[in-house]
Amino acid sequence: MLKELLKQERAAEHPPPCDILLGMGNPATTKIRCPYFELNDQERAYHDKEWGTPCRNDRKLFEYLMYEVLQCGLSWNTILLKRDAFRVAFERFDFEKVARYGEDDIARILAVPRMIRSRRKVEAIIHNAQCFIGLRREFGTFSKWLWAFTDGKTLHNPDNAKSDEWTAPARTELSDRIAAELKERGFKFLGTVTVYAFMQSVGLVNDHARFCFRYKELTQ
Repeated sequence: MLKELLKQERAAEHPPPCDILLGMGNPATTKIRCPYFELNDQERAYHDKEWGTPCRNDRKLFEYLMYEVLQCGLSWNTILLKRDAFRVAFERFDFEKVARYGEDDIARILAVPRMIRSRRKVEAIIHNAQCFIGLRREFGTFSKWLWAFTDGKTLHNPDNAKSDEWTAPARTELSDRIAAELKERGFKFLGTVTVYAFMQSVGLVNDHARFCFRYKELTQ
């Protein structure tokens, strides 16, 4: 028992190097991840199972797009921690229902526990649902419109393969184009930086670090 306590004390005095903390230790027991998703279990789970995974389901695409609206001015960790509240508030982001929301629904949403209490964001999401339906009416699906920008394929930034220290851009010419088209169609709270974050989340672009285990999975 005494030996074990001494061992724990020594471990506390000499913590493992940062590459172990970031999942870069023994490959048999750890996963090498993008370091910017190592804040907590929620971020790690999101990184491992969702971020960068190609999504072509319109309802999920609307959900991820509206998370970007909700995030404006907040951290992504805050959004992850409140996702259950958002799904309750917006009926799992059923855009057909959201597009019909009125004053009573706005009041209900703002009263949901742990909801972000921004009327402007709630109104923007309702408005965006209406625009989303309009775009679907024109192209058949939002997914078809979105993925046409990349010919249906995930983009892999060639600069990522050049260095382990590569970091993802905040925006690109493609995010500029998509944001501009969304704006022309009436969408709100979706500038080029916000749109690029959306592109990353739904796999339009693979911005996992080269050393990350997900980068390898998504490029196979």
